[in-house]
Amino acid sequence: MFIRPKLLPTLFTVPALIALIALGSWQIQRLYWKAELIDRLQERSAEAPVALPRWLDDVEGYEFRRVAVTGEFLHEHEFYLINRSLKGKAGLNIVTLLKRADGGGHVLVNRGWVPFDQRDPKTRPDSQPKGGVIVEGIVRLAKGPGFFMPENEPHNNTWFYVDPSSMSASAGLPPLQPYYILAANKTDGGLPVGHQWRIDIRNDHLQYAITWFALAFGLLAIYLLYHRRPTGSTDEE
Repeated sequence: MFIRPKLLPTLFTVPALIALIALGSWQIQRLYWKAELIDRLQERSAEAPVALPRWLDDVEGYEFRRVAVTGEFLHEHEFYLINRSLKGKAGLNIVTLLKRADGGGHVLVNRGWVPFDQRDPKTRPDSQPKGGVIVEGIVRLAKGPGFFMPENEPHNNTWFYVDPSSMSASAGLPPLQPYYILAANKTDGGLPVGHQWRIDIRNDHLQYAITWFALAFGLLAIYLLYHRRPTGSTDEE
């Protein structure tokens, strides 16, 4: 049995193989890069908190960094992130504006989870501390809606994702920077339940690499089978 390559199949197969192998190799590189990124962000979120600057010049560079900021909650501007669950129980997250004590304006704080039946602040009076507070948490970017996520409904205070621009407009305040603080604080009475963060960056690059390499292997197998000829055969046979 021997292989006698034909021109047109070879002209198609060789570049395709090179491209598939290159894509698989690129996904392997991305795999290691993403793993290092996740490790770095996990370490960052576990560090001691630093004072939140009045203005973040590099918002992305601060994501998952643990920070602390002093101010007063504006409980009259409480926003509700719906469709949030905790240990299998449905509820929502409370996002509140914090007026900073250092003159740095306002910042949004995702204070944590409450059950649906306690959306009304009157059902959880201990959840709204008065006066100055120190908020500790991690910085998260406000990245907008995901796939198939509904649009926010500011008119009835129903939010599916954090939108600093729209939330500040609803409160009659100037636009905010595109981030918020995911709080770690515990509240008297237990609500909202804070400290709900995890490094949820997906790392699917190994699956992608396997897919590209499998396609390359399949293409090569088809090419070889197509050109396979028994030993001693000729084109005239």
